[in-house]
Amino acid sequence: MLVLSRKKDESVVINNDIRIVVVEIRGDKVRLGVEAPKEVPVHRSEVYQAINGDDSDNSISSVNNVPSIPESCKPADSSGLVPD
Repeated sequence: MLVLSRKKDESVVINNDIRIVVVEIRGDKVRLGVEAPKEVPVHRSEVYQAINGDDSDNSISSVNNVPSIPESCKPADSSGLVPD
């Protein structure tokens, strides 16, 4: 797995036609925007598993086991963010 650090409004490009943008950071949640061609299906992992069955792709389940963000990597000041 490739692990990248991004700040708000920064992005990652995949295969020249998919762009993942960090839209917002709220405490321990990160909101991502996905720009992809209409023919490319984009789903949260739990939706993907529901569509394809829990055993259809065991590699996708590892996405749910990613460790939490260390305190040293979290934003130092989130006073301008609206809490959940």
